[in-house]
Amino acid sequence: MEKYKWQSKIKMNIILLRIMGLWPEGDKTYEPGFYMLYSSITVSLFIFGHIFFQVVNVYFIAHDLKSIVATSYLLLIGILGAVKAYYLIKNMKILKERMIIFKSDWFQPRNTQQRNLIEPTIYLWKTVYKVFLSMCFGCNTFWAIYPMMDKSEEKRLPFLGWYPYDYKKSPYYEITYIYQVIGICYLTTVHVNVDTLVSAFNVYTSCQFDMLTDNIRNLATVDQRSTNDVYHNMLRCVEHHKNILRFIESSTKFFNWILFWHLLISGVSIGITMFQLTAVVPLSNEFYSLLSYGLAITIQIFMYCWFGNEVQAKSSNLSYAVFESDWTELSEDIKKKLLFFTMHLKPVQISALNLFYLSLDTYMRILKTAWSYFALLYQVSSQS
Repeated sequence: MEKYKWQSKIKMNIILLRIMGLWPEGDKTYEPGFYMLYSSITVSLFIFGHIFFQVVNVYFIAHDLKSIVATSYLLLIGILGAVKAYYLIKNMKILKERMIIFKSDWFQPRNTQQRNLIEPTIYLWKTVYKVFLSMCFGCNTFWAIYPMMDKSEEKRLPFLGWYPYDYKKSPYYEITYIYQVIGICYLTTVHVNVDTLVSAFNVYTSCQFDMLTDNIRNLATVDQRSTNDVYHNMLRCVEHHKNILRFIESSTKFFNWILFWHLLISGVSIGITMFQLTAVVPLSNEFYSLLSYGLAITIQIFMYCWFGNEVQAKSSNLSYAVFESDWTELSEDIKKKLLFFTMHLKPVQISALNLFYLSLDTYMRILKTAWSYFALLYQVSSQS
C-alpha cells in the first residue's frame, strides 16, 4: 500500500513559513548563505522592528491609561510572535527530525480502514486552520483600512508607535503606513502557521493513538489466532506505543516554551480586547477589527486546547481496546503479557513545562481569566 504522506497535510504551513524566512529548504537547517541572510532581515525588520517602535511609544504615553491599553494587547501579541519565531528557528533541527520520523513504517496506516479512521481528524484540523486564517487576515484587513475610513482630518496609522521622524508628513506617512501593514501581516502569518503546526503535531499524535487502538483491538484476527501471531502483533503494538511516547517527548522540546508563553499571555490579550471593544464606536471599522481579533485569539486558544485534549482522550481508549479484542480465546501466557501491557497504558497529557495542560478545562480557565482582566480594567477606567 502507498505510504501516507503526513507532510503533505501541512504543505501550506511550510510554504508560508518558507516565504517568511522561517523554514529552510527540504530537510536542511539554517546554514550560512542567502536564505539565512534573508531570514535575519525579515525577522529583524518586521518582528523586532515592529515591537521596538511600540515599546518606545509606551514610554511617551505612560501617563495615558487608555493609550497604554490600546497598545499593550498588540504589543503582547508582537512579543509572543517573536518568541514563536525564536523557538522555531532554534529548534528547527528537532522539528525536521520529527518530520522524517513520520515517514517510518511505525507511523504509517496499516490498511484502508485506518486511513479512513484518521481522515476526519485531519479534516477537522484543516477546517480550523482555514477558519483561523480567515479570521486573522479579516482582522488585518479592518486594521489596514479603518484609519483611511476615519473622517477626522488627522493622519492616523493603524497602530500607535513612535518613530524618529514626523510620520504625518508625506511620503513618510505612506511609507510608515505600508510598513505597519506589512509588519502585522508578517506577524499574523507567523502566529497562524506556528500555532497550526504545533496543533498538527498533536493531531498526528492523536491519529497514531487511533491507529494503535485499532491494532490492539485486532490483535487476534480470524486468520491470525495462533500464539506466535498474536504475540508478534502485541510486540508491534508495544513498540508502536513506545515510538509514540518518544515522539511526544521530543516534540514538546520544540513547543514547550511556545505553549507556556502563549497560554500565559492569551488570557490578558482577550481581556484587554474585550475592554477595548467598550471604548470604541460600536459597529465602526475599528470595532470590527477588535471583534475579529478577539475571535481569532479565542479560536487560537481553542485549537491548542481541543487538539491537546484529543491526545488525552484517544490515549485513554487504549486500555478499552484491549478488552474489545478477542482476548478470551488467547492462551494464558498471552493473557498475562496482555494484562501487563494494559497496566502501562496510561493517558497522555500534552503540557507546557508541566505547568499548563492542553485540555478543555484549561480553555475555560483562560476565558475566566480573560473576563477577570476585563472586569478589572473596566472598573479602573470607570473610576478614573
